[in-house]
Amino acid sequence: MSGLILVIEDEADLLESVVYRLQQEGFHTRAALNGTEGLEQAGMKPVPDLVLLDLMLPDMSGMDVFRRLRNHEATRHVPVIIVSARGEEIDRIVGFELGADDYVVKPYSPRELMLRIRAVLRRGSQETARSDEPVTFGCLSLDGLGHRVWVSEQEVALTALEFRLLSTMMERKGRVQTREKLLDDVWGYDVHVTSRTVDTHIKRLREKLGDAGRYIETLRGVGYRFSDKLQEQGA
Repeated sequence: MSGLILVIEDEADLLESVVYRLQQEGFHTRAALNGTEGLEQAGMKPVPDLVLLDLMLPDMSGMDVFRRLRNHEATRHVPVIIVSARGEEIDRIVGFELGADDYVVKPYSPRELMLRIRAVLRRGSQETARSDEPVTFGCLSLDGLGHRVWVSEQEVALTALEFRLLSTMMERKGRVQTREKLLDDVWGYDVHVTSRTVDTHIKRLREKLGDAGRYIETLRGVGYRFSDKLQEQGA
C-alpha cells in the first residue's frame, strides 16, 4: 500500500522525521510547517490520500485547518489523522466530532503512527470497493463511490466518519451493532476513546439525516440497529 501523505507540523525536526519514515515505508510526501502552507499543499493536484494534521500551528489552529479541508470540495473526503499533544478525552472527542479519521497523541512511536495511517487508508480502499450502485432505503439514498447521501432527494453533507458510520449500519440492516463493534469497524485501529464517542456521532448523524434519522434505532443497554422494516418506521 502506498499513497501521497501531506504532513502539517510546525516542529521542523519532527516534520523531517515523520516525512523520512513515511518515505522509508514507500509513501510519497508533502510537508508544511504552518496552516496556510498546509492548505495550499492540500489544494494542489494530485490531492493527498491522507493528511497528518498537528493542532498547534503558528498561524492558525489545526481545527481551523481541518474545517477548511472539510469545506473545500476537493479535500472534503480526504482522510485526516489529527496529531496532538492534547490527549485528554474531551480533546479526542472534539476531534472525532469534527470528523477526524483518527487521533494520535504525542509522543507516539513511529511504528504506531504507520499502523494507524495504513489502517485509515485500508478502510478507505475497502469503502471504494463497495457496491457501484447507490443504496436506497425509504427516503434515504447512499452512493458509496461518490460519498454522497440524499434524504428525500435533498443532498446531506456528512463528514467522512459520519458517512462511514452510516454506510456500515446500512450494510447491516436489522443486525444489532454494539458500541464496541462500531468502534472497531468504523473507527478502526485502537483509537483510545470511549463508547460515548459512538453515541455522540449517532446523535449528530440522526440530526443531519432529519426524517431518515428514525431508521437508526437505539437498543438501550445494547447498542444500535439500522431498521430493515420500513413499515414499522411509518415510511
